[in-house]
Amino acid sequence: AAVSWYDEFQRLYDTIPCVEVQALKEHNDQVLHLSFSHSGCLFASCSKDCTVKIWSNELDISLQHSSNMRPYNWSYTQFSQFNSDDSLLLVSGVFVGPHNSSSGEIAVISMENFTLLSRVRNKPYDVFGCWLNETNLISGNLHRIGRITSCSVLWLNNAFQGIESENVNVVKRLFKIQNLNASTIRTVMVADCSRYDSPDLLLDYEEQLAASSTCPVFDLGSDSEEEEAKPKQTPEPAVQELPDEGGVTAEDGLQQFFDDIMEGRVRPAMTDTELETKVAELFLRSRTKPPEPSLLSTDSNSKTKYLIFTTGCLTYSPHQIGIKRILPHQMTTAGPVLGEERRSDEFFDSLDHVIDIHGHIIGMGLSPDHRVTPLLPSPRYLYVNSRAWPRDCVISDPMQPPPIAEEIDLHVFDLKTMKEVKRALRAHRAYTPNEECFFIFLDVSRDFVA
Repeated sequence: AAVSWYDEFQRLYDTIPCVEVQALKEHNDQVLHLSFSHSGCLFASCSKDCTVKIWSNELDISLQHSSNMRPYNWSYTQFSQFNSDDSLLLVSGVFVGPHNSSSGEIAVISMENFTLLSRVRNKPYDVFGCWLNETNLISGNLHRIGRITSCSVLWLNNAFQGIESENVNVVKRLFKIQNLNASTIRTVMVADCSRYDSPDLLLDYEEQLAASSTCPVFDLGSDSEEEEAKPKQTPEPAVQELPDEGGVTAEDGLQQFFDDIMEGRVRPAMTDTELETKVAELFLRSRTKPPEPSLLSTDSNSKTKYLIFTTGCLTYSPHQIGIKRILPHQMTTAGPVLGEERRSDEFFDSLDHVIDIHGHIIGMGLSPDHRVTPLLPSPRYLYVNSRAWPRDCVISDPMQPPPIAEEIDLHVFDLKTMKEVKRALRAHRAYTPNEECFFIFLDVSRDFVA
């Protein structure tokens, strides 16, 4: 990094292409996102003017099509993604609504004749959505359970919903994950990791459950292994923790906990928020479906895809990366629609791996896909923009996350080893507070990250 503004100007001037060859002025409001087709022949732009425009990326760039989404009650378009054979375009947008509304929608547009094929509800809107394969896309929905407890359901949708037979499934529930402390699942993306040996994603399930109340995993805000092993905070429980020893299951403990409160044997020294989180954690421990046994030994030649998303367990600002392996039978809308394979006491799916960033995550991107450049491996590296929290911060109220650093750190993770591969890189600075923090998209090529 430069040591002065003059050096920084020199670096930018000398090393970054800066010859403007064309200015595209068809949008009449802020442009929020650009996405290129895999062939490089097309690109799409989203804007606060509520249109998605599709451009031909030739020597002289020209506008091929523009779709206005206002008739569908959209407020603006925010994200787009071409499917792997560039035949379809996924467009994500935000609904018009009250200030605190978080609803959005995903539309699918055919690249053959630019017709709108289908629309899918997406909540919260910053799930954005993504393609799983050529014809199926992933969306989200959010269900409130309590004031700060919710459930995120991730759905697999067929792009051709409007024209499929009514006898064919066009949607299937993929995963159902409980959110604690006002957190939600956002920014979903799929990494196709078929080209290299599968990393050992799974934490031991019992350890995962035991750690669920203290935010498990790899804290990248610390410098030492000893610090990484410490939970960020361990609030004093008002009643004794309910371990699995002595024959007391989490389910029995949950009932005992309720009974003690209702019959006056315990006056928990907790706020309503702490009490709700405690109950939700106990419920999660007894009502979560274990990882599939087949995941523990995966054939490296099988189709291996990971669903990657931002999440959290301490506050509403996204501070963790969740990773869930998608099995081959889950990659189609055929078969059971609403998760009939789970037992009646299994409400939620467990995550296969969690990475804690110890800060507010404001962007993610994957290294290039082998479908784009056959000589490159599958997307092996995950790039993450974050603004760090203070080192020893304690979160007592999930609605009051810690202050965030002005510096934007760029972390790089190896999806094969699930480790950070280098110290965070720093370039940008940001001054917006937590509640106004902007998402900063990343784009990654063989040699550059933009």
